[in-house]
Amino acid sequence: MAAQVLFDVRDNIALLTFNRPEKLNALSYALIDDLMALLDSIEADAAIQAVILTGGGDRAFSAGADIPEFAESVRAGVDVAVRDFVRRGQTMTARIEAFRKPVIAAVNGIAFGGGCEITEAAHIAIASNRAMFGKPEINLGMPPTFGGTQRLPRHAGRKRALELLLTGDPFSPARALDMGLINLVVPHDDLLNAARAMARRITRHSPLAVASILGAVTRGINATIGEGLQIESEQFARVAPTHDLREGLSAWIARRPPIYNGCWSREADT
Repeated sequence: MAAQVLFDVRDNIALLTFNRPEKLNALSYALIDDLMALLDSIEADAAIQAVILTGGGDRAFSAGADIPEFAESVRAGVDVAVRDFVRRGQTMTARIEAFRKPVIAAVNGIAFGGGCEITEAAHIAIASNRAMFGKPEINLGMPPTFGGTQRLPRHAGRKRALELLLTGDPFSPARALDMGLINLVVPHDDLLNAARAMARRITRHSPLAVASILGAVTRGINATIGEGLQIESEQFARVAPTHDLREGLSAWIARRPPIYNGCWSREADT
């Protein structure tokens, strides 16, 4: 069986490609499990500093869940469907959202259902001008289950999100950009280059600072402002004793490029 997710590393950027183009990259249980295993491996690899997610083929980022597989779980009962489908999908999007390295979705085509939810969870999203988004779960008689009822309103606002969730109507990259679901729309043939360029703009900085910002935003976005400020302070306290902060300050004062080592240990620069 072909790999459900292709893995490639160029420089310090990992490219993960959903590899079911004949099924519009539908999110089978095996694909989700493979993606989670690859994220675990990438998190432990200090040489990889950013992740790009995209879809195989030229038609879809991901058209959403593998419906026949999901239907089998539903027929097996509520407990099985919640365990095998809902929890698996929610764990995947939560993992992407809380990942300590930047995750960039390069949306190359259809991003419906779970594909849209991955886009919502990613830290940065860039879309091809051929992309199309949608929340079609209502057409199946169900709500989104991979976080779409929670993350989309946080991006788009309650009323705009409810329109999309309750109608199931597809929407364009231009509307996704207007709602804050994506950061940029580019010509289709420029998509991966644009995603790599975005990754390089991030990875030129200290990986510790990047991780701290991602952690502070992810943990703080649903907290009160007071709680969020405490989270921000805690993230600063983590980087304060490290080589990277001292190096960043020294390089700025000396007007030279910094050389980061990305190590949390304060002894790493001795």
